[in-house]
Parts: sequence; structure tokens; C-alpha cells
Amino acid sequence: MNDRQKELQPHGTISFPCAAYESRHGNQASDAIAWHWHEELEIIYLKEGTMKLQIPANEHQIRAGDLVILNGNVLHYAIGDPNCALCSIVFSPFLLTGNSSTVFYTKYIRPLLSCAHFTMFKITEPTVVNAFLTAFHAIRDDSFAYEFTVREHLSKIILYCFRQLEDLLYIEEKGNNTNTIRITKMLEFIQTHYSENITLEAIARSADLGERECLRCFKRTIGESPVQYLLKYRLMQSASMLLSEPSMDIAGIAAACGFDYSSYYSKQFKRFYQCTPKDYRQRRG
Repeated sequence: MNDRQKELQPHGTISFPCAAYESRHGNQASDAIAWHWHEELEIIYLKEGTMKLQIPANEHQIRAGDLVILNGNVLHYAIGDPNCALCSIVFSPFLLTGNSSTVFYTKYIRPLLSCAHFTMFKITEPTVVNAFLTAFHAIRDDSFAYEFTVREHLSKIILYCFRQLEDLLYIEEKGNNTNTIRITKMLEFIQTHYSENITLEAIARSADLGERECLRCFKRTIGESPVQYLLKYRLMQSASMLLSEPSMDIAGIAAACGFDYSSYYSKQFKRFYQCTPKDYRQRRG
């Protein structure tokens, strides 16, 4: 991800901007899908268990059999509740429309993407769920001409969303997204400066807030304090470095991720990952 927690992983290719994924998640913080966003649409199908999906200021429980569509550029987080298995497809809307000048984009996709009421949409309709599974299996199994199959069935799903939300497409959402704008600015600041000795005051100032309102904003939107988020982000960055920088010693990684003392870092890492940094590197390396 970049410093705005935007996911930079390419999903598919330029000629076919679409990719399928499978994963399992428990209810440990270290097993969560961290707060992030991407320009592409994402469709998630929960195969097993229960999952807690959060977008700013809203929490949703997703059960086995549910299909969820996330609009592009929506900040989101997910964790097992207590355990889940999911499959997902992440794709550019241009996979369906070709470009932004076609009738498919101007008449259907653009109004949907810009709809204030379309952030997360849950579907239980069996025919729509089956359309997703057909697309997912086609791309996963590399079936003959899977590109046609995927585009056809994703188009059916998006058209279903359009029909369900048609009455809301041109209605502005009441209230405002002030908290979302503020939290995005503060997360940007943390992810840019996490290696530095940053303070609550500095985090608050990045969104032109006082410390008290900063704390309230974090609690309202993502359910934890800025200090808790900063600690978790530093630990997750360090875990990535443990694997990507095998020649770097643990004390160096701790310092690079904003920890003044390697003993404190190791203690917090063990609390978060249930193992020491050394064991984590050995098991996953």
C-alpha cells in the first residue's frame, strides 16, 4: 500500500484488469484484513463462517452464503468473527465498459460508482450469488475463454446492483462524510510517518483537529484509538520487513518501524502475533 493506505497490488493485467483470491481469517488482530482502499470494485463471497466487515462508522456481520460488493475507493477492514473463509474478485469497472465514453459506463457504471449510498451492498439473491461463483471458478480454474465468462457474469451482478439502487443513484446522502475525510487524512499521516516519533497532537493536527476530537473521530469511524492503530501498523510493517529483509537484524527492523527499544518491540510483537519476531521469521521465511 502507499502512504494513503491505497492498495498498490495490481489486480490482473492491463489487458484484463481482474483477479480472484481465496483466504481464511481468524479473529486475531494479526489475521485481519487491514484498513485499506483501492480504485477497483471488489466482490466478496463468504464460503464459511462469519466475518465482521467495517467501513468508516459502520460495521456489518457477513455470514456464509452472503455476497458483498464494495464500491471503489471505499476504506474497509475485515476480520473473522470468529473464523471465516472467503473468495473475492477485484476488478476495474473498465473490464465491463471498455472505456469511459461508452453507454455502459455513462448510463450505468458512472452513476453507480458516484452514488453516495453505494459503499457496501450485501446480496443474498441465489441467482446473483451463482453468477459470482461461475465467474470466480472460471478465472480460478483458467477455464477456456474465461475472460468472456467473467465479464458476462460480473456485468449481471453490477446490473443487479444498479436496479436495486436505481432510486437512490441521484439522491445526495444526508449529512456529510466529514469523519471519513478526517480519518483518511490521519491514516495518511500515520502511514507516512510511522517510523518517526509521532505524537497524538501531530496526528490530530494532520486533520486540523484537537486531540480530544481526534480520539472521538477514531473511535467513531474505526473503533480504536490513534495510538492503538499506530502500534498495530508499526507491527504489521515490521512483520513484512522480517520476511522481505532477511539480512536485517531484529533491532534494526524495530528501529526502522518506530520502536525506540527492541525489548519493547519484541514484547508487543509477541502479543500481536503470538510468537517472537525471530520465530515469525523462521516459520514464514
